[in-house]
Amino acid sequence: MSNTDTPRPYGQWFKSSYSGGTSDQCVEACPQPAAVYVRDSKRRDDPQAPVLSFSGAAWAAFAGHVSGRS
Repeated sequence: MSNTDTPRPYGQWFKSSYSGGTSDQCVEACPQPAAVYVRDSKRRDDPQAPVLSFSGAAWAAFAGHVSGRS
């Protein structure tokens, strides 16, 4: 799916607490009711930068796996 096929989400983007809060070497997530959107923090000001979308269930499974809670 291209970036132009995905509507831009509106809302707050969050970085991982492991990034230290000031690093641009991470991804940011924007949870919405229908999906969780993910982007590269280095390209946050680029309107053409790709944004991935995941279902809430897929994101929860991923987050559980990488945190060791699955």
